[in-house]
Amino acid sequence: MELNETFNKAVEASRALNLTDVSRIDAVLLALADAAEAKMEFITKAKVRIHYEVMGQGRPLVFFPMYDRLMLTPERIRGIAADIRNVASLPSPLGRVLDEVVRPNGMKITKISVPFGVIGVIYEARPNVSFDVVSLCLKSGNACVLKGGHDAGYSNEAIVKVIREVLQAHGMDEHTVTLLPADRAATAALLGAVGYIDLLIPRGSKGLIDYVRDNARIPVIETGAGICHTYFDAAGDRAKCADIVFNAKTRRVSVCNALDCLIVHRDRLGDLPAVCGRLAAKEVVIYADSDAYAVLDGRYPARLLERATAESFGTEFLSYKMSIRTVSSLDEAIAHITRYSSKHSEAIISENPAAVRLFQQSVDAACVYANVSTAFTDGAQFGLGAEIGISTQKLHARGPMALRELTSYKYLINGNGQTRA
Repeated sequence: MELNETFNKAVEASRALNLTDVSRIDAVLLALADAAEAKMEFITKAKVRIHYEVMGQGRPLVFFPMYDRLMLTPERIRGIAADIRNVASLPSPLGRVLDEVVRPNGMKITKISVPFGVIGVIYEARPNVSFDVVSLCLKSGNACVLKGGHDAGYSNEAIVKVIREVLQAHGMDEHTVTLLPADRAATAALLGAVGYIDLLIPRGSKGLIDYVRDNARIPVIETGAGICHTYFDAAGDRAKCADIVFNAKTRRVSVCNALDCLIVHRDRLGDLPAVCGRLAAKEVVIYADSDAYAVLDGRYPARLLERATAESFGTEFLSYKMSIRTVSSLDEAIAHITRYSSKHSEAIISENPAAVRLFQQSVDAACVYANVSTAFTDGAQFGLGAEIGISTQKLHARGPMALRELTSYKYLINGNGQTRA
């Protein structure tokens, strides 16, 4: 698929955006938030492509992660609009002086933050990402090229139509935001858009992220899959653990910060029925190792309790499923996390400061929690506004990627005729 002309229009739009006053961009964002709410019916009625023959199986659609990720309800639209307004209220990440020095010859060197230029984002069944990406890219001075999945195609088209109407109403180039066709040819073109796309960010499953990383010819930041663990330490508080496990697992099962594996110290096995009790009401299937299974057998619904296999660990379930692993020490818990973690979000439940300190120092992840649900790994919850993704790599950005992570920098050198010998 030949998309170079499309990409070139995005480049031209990015140059104009770079010269746009911050107050004008903020006005556009506020108008976009208003438009999202005003066009709520138009957006929420966009058809969703769901394979009912695969997803039906006699269970309500709300139990299927794909359905949850695809749905844009009025409540979610209002939340999106609030996030956009929040982004508009934040300080601009552009033009920040990162460093400044005057050399002995009088030459002044200033390092300042600048936009990347054009950011490409490839994502699967999450149409809300379109709003998140656009608001952050506009605020950070970047044009964006969006490549959504087939299932959310209609929703993405409706959203981008609303966005472009707002851009045009404010005299801005509509190519500041571009939506590519939801097909593989467009994906291939985006991955090879050398000279057009300055940065590519994949959001979605491990398979998508791995494919983009392995095949892209342009710079990529991985927003990795979330294989998240919570460790219930020997010195952990049972009530806190029960609340945190329930929240981290069931608040939204389809998001990357959801709990996948509960690691429990052997001394706390007797607390498992109390810790896991509320999960049954949400139909959570538990894959328990032999020790945990022995404790839960007869005390957790049999239809929801299965014996763990090797595949039960290191899996991002994205559904009402989780595993339980028993360990004999904090070191063993850390070793399990080291082996299976995707380096996204990990947590410890403990009242022992030394255990907490060792856990947070030893665990290699973007976000390491103590007595807090991993559900908080989110740009808005961190006070950063909406986020474009959670980076699990260490180069350039790590953790929630918000405004500052969507900027690069350049050096401004000013002098008075200096020449080099």
